[in-house]
Amino acid sequence: MMQYPEVTPFYDKETNTCSYVVKDPSSSDCAIIDSVLNFDYASGAISYMSADKIISFIKEKHLSPQLHIETHVHADHLSAAPYIQKRLGGKIAIDKHIVVIQEEFGRLFNEGTEFRRDGSQFDLLFEDNQKYSIGKLECMALYTPGHTPACMTHLIGDAAFVGDTLFMPDGGTARADFPGGDARVLYRSIQRVFALPDATRIFICHDYQPNGRELKFETFVGEQKEKNIHIHSSMTEDEFVVLREARDKTLGMPRLILPSLQINMRAGHFPVPDADKNIYLKVPISGLK
Repeated sequence: MMQYPEVTPFYDKETNTCSYVVKDPSSSDCAIIDSVLNFDYASGAISYMSADKIISFIKEKHLSPQLHIETHVHADHLSAAPYIQKRLGGKIAIDKHIVVIQEEFGRLFNEGTEFRRDGSQFDLLFEDNQKYSIGKLECMALYTPGHTPACMTHLIGDAAFVGDTLFMPDGGTARADFPGGDARVLYRSIQRVFALPDATRIFICHDYQPNGRELKFETFVGEQKEKNIHIHSSMTEDEFVVLREARDKTLGMPRLILPSLQINMRAGHFPVPDADKNIYLKVPISGLK
């Protein structure tokens, strides 16, 4: 029997991020997916406006968060999972291939031996095809890499939370040029999503409102297969790879990529403060001789 979770979106305009509270309709249990910590790059200041909206909603509805799910290590916003967890409980979870991300970016940011590269900053590491539950909701984690090596689609009842793997049909698909990304792998991952029933709801992580249209965050597998501008059902793997790689060459890096990666590979935690209780992030410099 198909289950229909109650999905409440929260949109952070600054980062174009859609976060979700996903509730079991038969209980108070819920999950929080891809929460946002507000960060001002110029001043280094953090704030909690987006996270506090989620917290207020959960308290108002008397919900009980079981999981804080990260669909992947985001490169465009900081996770608020530890902040919300401290106030509401629940486990922070991500795909087990987080260790690949930690190894790659631990080296890039010269983190040293004190930075653990075993995923232990997270409470739960998902396996591909792992079944789990939110209350009585039946859920499954589907490994869908390509955008990053640690991307996962979470099928919760009739709803698939795809992270950055797919955008709305007029937005196309995720880029595949980050370290460990691969356009061919992304194509094959999207076929896993397309193999779900056409009526499966898809919830995206970002909407950039192409051509100034209104905000959208929900689509369907059938609509994606028919209308996605990058990967409709008649497109071959080779055609997609050519299109995706050509487009990726035109894209700049996300504005918050450096702080986001350093925080999110730590499950949303900041680096250890120094003796004066100051916290620092790093900016790698290349090309100097």
